[in-house]
Amino acid sequence: MGIFRYENNYAAPTLEQRKRYMRGEVEEHHFGREGEITLLLYPEAAYLKDDIDGVRILFTGVRELPHAVEEARRMVAYHENKDDCRESFRTCQDS
Repeated sequence: MGIFRYENNYAAPTLEQRKRYMRGEVEEHHFGREGEITLLLYPEAAYLKDDIDGVRILFTGVRELPHAVEEARRMVAYHENKDDCRESFRTCQDS
């Protein structure tokens, strides 16, 4: 059906989108070191929240659910790699 991306914490699915897609039983999964990435799986939609970068993505339609899971994996890997890069770069003052 569609993918809606929101680029900050305050932009979120509209009330109409919530009523239309985000209903029924929800399965909640948390990822990351402190659970900063949340994936909410609904029967016909998925909502992915990244509290580190403030990105929200609404995946609508049954066909998009596997894409939501894959995007959650990508987000976790991206943040893990970003943290690893920061830790591996040191100056002589850090030692």
